[in-house]
Amino acid sequence: MPNRLATESSPYLRLHAANPVDWLPWGEEAFARARSLDRPIFLSIGYFTCHWCHVMERESFADPACAEILNREFVSIKVDREERPDVDRLYMSYVQAATGGGGWPLSAFLTPDLRPFYGGTYFPPRDGHGLPGFPRLLLALADAWRTQRDRVLASAGDARAMLESFARLPTPDAEPAIEARLLGSVWPRLASELHASFDHAHGGFGGAPKFPRPSALTFLLRHFAADPAARRSSLDIVLATLRAMAQGGIHDHLGGGFHRYATDAAWRVPHFEKMLYDQAQLVISYLDAWQITGEDEFAHVARSTCDFVLAEMTSPEGGFYSAQDADSPIPVSHRRPGGPAEGEGAYYLWTRSEIFDLLPPAAAEAFCAQCGVTEAGNVPEPLDPHGEFTGKNILCAASPIAPETRARLYAARRLRPRPPTDTKILTAWNGLMISALALAAARLEEPRYLQAAQAAARHLHNAPGDVLQRTPGIPAFAEDYALLIQGLLDLHQADFDPRWNDWARQLQLAMDARFAAPEGGYYATVASSELLLRLRDEYDGAEPSPNSVALANLLRLDARDQARSLLASFAQRLEQAPQALPAMAAELAIAAAPPRHVQITGEPEAADTQALLRVVRRRFLPGVAIQFQPSASPAAAALCDNRVCLPPVSAPEALSRSL
Repeated sequence: MPNRLATESSPYLRLHAANPVDWLPWGEEAFARARSLDRPIFLSIGYFTCHWCHVMERESFADPACAEILNREFVSIKVDREERPDVDRLYMSYVQAATGGGGWPLSAFLTPDLRPFYGGTYFPPRDGHGLPGFPRLLLALADAWRTQRDRVLASAGDARAMLESFARLPTPDAEPAIEARLLGSVWPRLASELHASFDHAHGGFGGAPKFPRPSALTFLLRHFAADPAARRSSLDIVLATLRAMAQGGIHDHLGGGFHRYATDAAWRVPHFEKMLYDQAQLVISYLDAWQITGEDEFAHVARSTCDFVLAEMTSPEGGFYSAQDADSPIPVSHRRPGGPAEGEGAYYLWTRSEIFDLLPPAAAEAFCAQCGVTEAGNVPEPLDPHGEFTGKNILCAASPIAPETRARLYAARRLRPRPPTDTKILTAWNGLMISALALAAARLEEPRYLQAAQAAARHLHNAPGDVLQRTPGIPAFAEDYALLIQGLLDLHQADFDPRWNDWARQLQLAMDARFAAPEGGYYATVASSELLLRLRDEYDGAEPSPNSVALANLLRLDARDQARSLLASFAQRLEQAPQALPAMAAELAIAAAPPRHVQITGEPEAADTQALLRVVRRRFLPGVAIQFQPSASPAAAALCDNRVCLPPVSAPEALSRSL
């Protein structure tokens, strides 16, 4: 019989519906059961495309003997971290502090009043690799709960005190010109640290595994733009990184888009999951690089990534799906005798013979040479210790693949068993993708992207209920508000429809009311009895912090007093650890400067109006908004600085010189 997760909306939770574990979703029913039975809670947190979550599900949660221990000794709760980032953030903070590491699946053991007392990540079914076997761990913790309750509760008390120390906010900096001071102190240090960690051989930062860091790239482009003559090296770092990623295996050269990260330093061998938030942020990075350099290579990558999202990650209603899994069924032609039927990257790998079966000999030979395809397989042995990739090839290409070749191979790949898709539509990640598509539509003059961004915004706006939802049935968090506001502001800049701007302002007021912290900035969550305490997100990781995004939004909405208050509350964090908040640091130059915009008037679709818009949209102008006023008069543009405008010009060349 399926367990209680069978009726959940999350595809990740439903993956566990057939487990013999008596799973419950996070909520009062589970907490009440733990209290009434006087049992500890086993909290397991993961997400749909998490490889090791799938491994632990197969090894432990599907095992009747392991399930029997869980059902007898614990109340087991399953959480999708993408639905409930608040729960994940709180208990991940505990696990990281207690063990020195973190990741997913996150495994935490709680008292019935939700205080953690033990935690870790993946546990194997038997002792090994320095980890206790999961069944043995369960029995030991159950015994401790029965026979050493005082020690367990003392540990839970210490954990709560530790989390409370994390949640304590610093006293805001009261300096009136906080923006200028932070610009002078944070920018040089952050630039220096990023330059020092840059991998000159392969691009990116640090060694393997290597992740895209769009927030860091954004900061470096802003750093360059503020003084191009003296800071060319910041631009060089970004361009080298974007080129290396575009050429490596982390980039899907056939279908478009990017995998989550590379397992090696050279971007060659990816972890094959695809996340919506990576696609959105990298589209913007490549568009920014194209604006600065004018190089078609960057526009091509931005286009192909947008096209991938529209083709494979868009719902019929217009919202964008969350992710595609790394694992998929292995084609029969790729299976080893006695090997598994499913594997990571199976959908994306090629043998040389397959290429020659699909292409004319000359085209096949050229393609194999271009992409490093060999008979033995192109994954270096140290990266393939178990021989999983023997004879198989990951496509890397220093230049775009010929369109006909790409189309033929992509069509053949689409006939393979596809990776599962997480069909959750999350407001925050949709906000990011709305931004990316709106910017791509405006800069590349592509109506399809604008239509997709508008459709996604309408889909979110038409969701039932008076309160913004993260996903149906779950009220939105601060990141949902911040990223949707950003998306709407970018969409307004693309089509100048006032309803997007109006909705963004309404959402900002709601965000202020629900999440504002007395010390400045925003808590991640509303006050809730379901959580031990409220934390403030202070890290730009795979996604930018809602506080970093909120700073940019407040500056764009001309709420400069609020922006200054937010910066004052983060001054200590920015100066002590600028690499934690590169997206926030990127906004310092805009915060320290007066408001700037370009005022354009004219017939919206007229050629002279579009010519002026094109001049502005093809330049990298951080913090410079376009204010458009429809007019029957000939088109004109005026540069405005601190609400004082220069005389208008009508010729694109004159506007270009002024900019």
